Amino acid sequence: MPAEWSAAPAQPITVDGKALEYACWGPPPGDDLTIVLLHEGLGSVAQWKDFPEKLTAETGLGVVAYSRAGYGGSDPVALPRPLDYMTREAEEVLGGVLDALGIGHCILLGHSDGATIAAIYAGSVSDLRVRGLVLIAPHFFTEPGGLETIRGAGRAFDEGRLKDKLAKYHTNVDVAFHGWHGAWTDPEFEDWNVADVIDHWRIPVLAIQGRDDPYGTLAQIAEIEDRIYSPVETLILDDCGHAPHLEHPEETRAAIAEFCARLDRLEREPVAIA
Repeated sequence: MPAEWSAAPAQPITVDGKALEYACWGPPPGDDLTIVLLHEGLGSVAQWKDFPEKLTAETGLGVVAYSRAGYGGSDPVALPRPLDYMTREAEEVLGGVLDALGIGHCILLGHSDGATIAAIYAGSVSDLRVRGLVLIAPHFFTEPGGLETIRGAGRAFDEGRLKDKLAKYHTNVDVAFHGWHGAWTDPEFEDWNVADVIDHWRIPVLAIQGRDDPYGTLAQIAEIEDRIYSPVETLILDDCGHAPHLEHPEETRAAIAEFCARLDRLEREPVAIA
């Protein structure tokens, strides 16, 4: 039986032996598309703030967010995380999440690590439920500037107020932070590259990036444009860092709503049979 469709469900879903918190807004899965939110490397359900509620109001579509294991109120994970943790999340967990939530046709909308997980899923898992991708600040390979920003986050966590800030959102804040930070700062991670998943996308994509993102440059978006075989749209925002949906919410939501509306029209167009 599908999980309860509610902004405050009574029980978490259980996937791959882990209890995962989640929340839903708008209409439950049915004939229409559902937007599935995948959070950033230090994110959780709560850290989407009012974005999901406003997104469902603007698109008319159902929206669901969940906290991956190790984040928010979900079960913890063992550390250190494997360096291919995003690939494992995509290939071993995400499909089970969609099953547990009763998701039909959907758009995967990911931010940062979540965008990468969505990208890997679309490029490596054959799942006809996924009809489109919205990738906010995705990363497909490491960049020196981004790695230095992550090292700086480690200093802020150990010496500054970042730990206290994150503890408001994560039951196991050390697991959440060190699982992410430990992988990205491992010397072997410098050669990490999953850009080949782009070659296998066959669905429409909307890619959104802040021009001043300290974690990744526009080279990440250029990689999509250079390799993709399916339709792609891009939104590059000036005076914007790593979180366009929070820093420029109206412009970001409008672009997503327009993308969803076009995709929905394509879904409903009759297919002529010769």
